[in-house]
Amino acid sequence: MALAGIEIRQVERCSSTNAVLLSEGRAGVLLAADEQTAGRGRRGKRWYCAPGTGVTFSLSVRIAQPVAGLSLVAGVGAARALRALGVSRVALKWPNDLVIDGAKLGGILVETRGKLAVIGVGINCRRDAALETRLRRPLASLDRFISVDRAAIVERVAAGLLDAMAQFAAHGLEPLRVEWERMHAHAGERLRVRLANGRVVTGRARGLDRDGGLQLETRAGLRAVQSGRVLSARPA
Repeated sequence: MALAGIEIRQVERCSSTNAVLLSEGRAGVLLAADEQTAGRGRRGKRWYCAPGTGVTFSLSVRIAQPVAGLSLVAGVGAARALRALGVSRVALKWPNDLVIDGAKLGGILVETRGKLAVIGVGINCRRDAALETRLRRPLASLDRFISVDRAAIVERVAAGLLDAMAQFAAHGLEPLRVEWERMHAHAGERLRVRLANGRVVTGRARGLDRDGGLQLETRAGLRAVQSGRVLSARPA
């Protein structure tokens, strides 16, 4: 793997690639691990990936200031790269999932510390039936669509992240917001969303607001959700 200006490190095992890079506090580093013993998703959830079944890596970048919407920017960069590799049906589920036909393909976790952002990415490369049984839901994997070269996938997705972050730095969120909406897995569908406070709201997906919040058309009018999780989706 090679990325201009990026130090690339590969390890067999670590606790969490995000945690390692956050503790180091340096931008311009990519850390890939075959296995993470304490991999994390959003809101403290565990990320499960058996050795050899997926790619997990984190990329540290310098940002002007912590802002909302970085997960959406990273999602656009990752989805662009996967589509260029031949996974044409990959879509984005708000706020940070990569999905194919409703099944989760991967996730993105962006954490910031001052002017350092660490973007963690996990993508299923090969079907893991045991994990599907454990989670009690189907998962998508790249081997259904393309020949899997894990190093090439990390390199291409990381390059996509860097391109998207550069576009964000130059032009702001707006052009990436528009592109995200074109890849929205649930555009126009009726969603049930659990808010950060535990409440559940229902409404029709109406794109993103200017800060990256999910806009729902509810009985009370248009509402933007800034933090939450999509529980279910169905055609409106």
